[in-house]
Amino acid sequence: MVNNRQVGKQPKRGRTPLDDARLRDLALSYVARYATSAAKLERYLARKLRELGWADGAVPPDIPALVARYAELGYIDDEGFARARSASLLRRGYGLRRVNQALGQDGISTALREEVAPGEAARRHAVLALARKRRFGPFGAIELERDRREKQIAAMLRAGHSLDFAREMVDAASEESAEQWAYELDDETNGRTN
Repeated sequence: MVNNRQVGKQPKRGRTPLDDARLRDLALSYVARYATSAAKLERYLARKLRELGWADGAVPPDIPALVARYAELGYIDDEGFARARSASLLRRGYGLRRVNQALGQDGISTALREEVAPGEAARRHAVLALARKRRFGPFGAIELERDRREKQIAAMLRAGHSLDFAREMVDAASEESAEQWAYELDDETNGRTN
């Protein structure tokens, strides 16, 4: 008979149920480690409560009150989180629709999503970033055929960009013309026109 126990491996300890102090410690360590929204923290704590159980039996914890307290203390800032997450996604080349979708999944309210929504100039920079990263349109090494052009446009649409922006980028005559299109709104807002 073969012994399946590994030599030197410690047996798993039983998980101790949560109490008020451990729940607060879990919440504090989570907000200290990750930039988060109130909804994400609430989901995390609810999941931990399901996994570990509650030590005090009859009286379940008031997770929304704990999350509200941490927001009141400034440990959680939904607006700051939404702005940072939006900017990060735009730099990676995602469009308005995908940014809005990601913020919704993070529990950011519709009103706040509309408030932090990127302007047209930022959306143009994002489509340019995606084209550079994926070597679409004028950034590619080979001439575009119809099938390849359609696939590139479809990829830009999946990344959350509008059809107009995707076509503008893929159909750009050169890298310089693509960059000029992406930055022309910056020039207008700074008082410089080409």
